[in-house]
Amino acid sequence: MALSERDLEELRARAEHLDRLLLPGQTDEPVVRQPVHTAYVPADRFGGGTVGDWATTARIAVRDHGPPPAFPASTMELVLAKLVTEPIEDLRVDFEDGYGRRPDDEEDHHATAAGTVLRSGPPPFFGLRCKSLEPATVVRAARTVDLFLTALGPPPPGFVITIPKATSAAHADAAVLLCRQLEHAHGLAEGSLRFELQVETPQAVLGADGRCPLPEMIVRAHGRLAGFHYGTYDYSTALGVAPDYQSMEHPAADHAKSVMQVAVAGTGVQVSDGSTNVLPVGSSAEVHAAWELHARLVRRSLERGIHQGWDLHPAQLVTRYAATYQFFLDGLPQARRRLHDYLARRATGTLDEPATARAIARFLLRGMYCGALTRGDVRHSVEELEAL
Repeated sequence: MALSERDLEELRARAEHLDRLLLPGQTDEPVVRQPVHTAYVPADRFGGGTVGDWATTARIAVRDHGPPPAFPASTMELVLAKLVTEPIEDLRVDFEDGYGRRPDDEEDHHATAAGTVLRSGPPPFFGLRCKSLEPATVVRAARTVDLFLTALGPPPPGFVITIPKATSAAHADAAVLLCRQLEHAHGLAEGSLRFELQVETPQAVLGADGRCPLPEMIVRAHGRLAGFHYGTYDYSTALGVAPDYQSMEHPAADHAKSVMQVAVAGTGVQVSDGSTNVLPVGSSAEVHAAWELHARLVRRSLERGIHQGWDLHPAQLVTRYAATYQFFLDGLPQARRRLHDYLARRATGTLDEPATARAIARFLLRGMYCGALTRGDVRHSVEELEAL
């Protein structure tokens, strides 16, 4: 070698420095189940029968208006079964925009009532959206979460607090402080409470210093940040987008969500898309038009690598699950073939690298976790796919 030992030591020292720049806030991406949606229910309309009511309303919509014609009967059978066994994967009791400002005693009552209901038999993922941690509402937000937890008791792993209108990394600091205070007050293990931050302001995507604050939010959350959720209508309004053009597929929305995806890559933090306010209600023609739009938007998000979104109406569950299941069913034959060829080291017309094999394994795992695919469909076990 022409390089000296001194050259190599100097190079090694520089490489270690570069490695340290990548480490803060980054973890091995966990292969875990991510809910395909979050159902938002205003706190004053939430009760013990809410989950069942959503399931019933969704099934009645299919009965009265007929199933969405874009999906085969086999897919709709999966959807109808899902509406019986687990109609809502992720439930969020809303104390913010969908709830509004109310007297303290009224919000206190609803916070306690919601926690009491969810104490027994909650969905696999659930939580509440409190008000912003801005000065005007931070005490009210803390009080609501405190009362909710008092009634709920020690929360299971699927519990999360959604914090709206995050504008800077300081919101992560405040959220971490609130979680630590609540853990101490309720005798919970340190680090047991996690939160989501809603990206619904331009400042969350581009700060005043010209930098994106999202990566710093991840670092300063100290492992408590579960995800970033895109707020379709607040964000669009802040950018001056006219109401008729505010949508999950507006170019401004795509830009914000692309930045979110880049920020969370490799960190284990998840991204959720927003919602559509076109609801499947009214005549059969109106319901089917809303279903067609919702299904297209769900599929569009999935194709762009975003596997979760908001649902605001029970009948949206129909197309949430139908579009999600069809996405994985459509991709199954190719994914199965490409993975088989990769593992067998077969030379084919597609040269898949290890990174693509990981992507295929993740695709199949997501399909299994959401119920679209079975082990028989995939022909690999969960353990084999996780190893990839």
